[in-house]
Amino acid sequence: MALRLLLAGLMVLAPLAASAATLTVKVENISKKGGDLHVALYDQASWPNDDAKPVVDSVAPAVPPETTVTFENVTPGVYGVKSYQDINRNGRFDQTWLGLPKEPYGFSRDARPILSEPGFGRTKFTVSDGANEIVIHLQ
Repeated sequence: MALRLLLAGLMVLAPLAASAATLTVKVENISKKGGDLHVALYDQASWPNDDAKPVVDSVAPAVPPETTVTFENVTPGVYGVKSYQDINRNGRFDQTWLGLPKEPYGFSRDARPILSEPGFGRTKFTVSDGANEIVIHLQ
């Protein structure tokens, strides 16, 4: 009898322990020049470090005027997104010798850079259980 109660309790609690979310990122203002769209999801600890790996990232064909990327099984929490359109498909965000962008880019909450990329506080948003969606406009 006790074993049955324990198993029943575990079955009720199992969905709570396996809490995960889906994040859909709609990126607008995609250039007609094509290439690939890079979208990366960061937590606060990995945001300021260019060498840090994102929590999850994706590369999709850049289809104008809007390309959508969906991240499955995201742990609910606070995140920021960095994205860019890799027009020449060389796998990196190209800049001039002055450090100015040569390719379209964007951040969550449409945060704009001021001399450098915006800080995490200007890009952060909350991912909750279930379906979540944000929109980014490339600059």
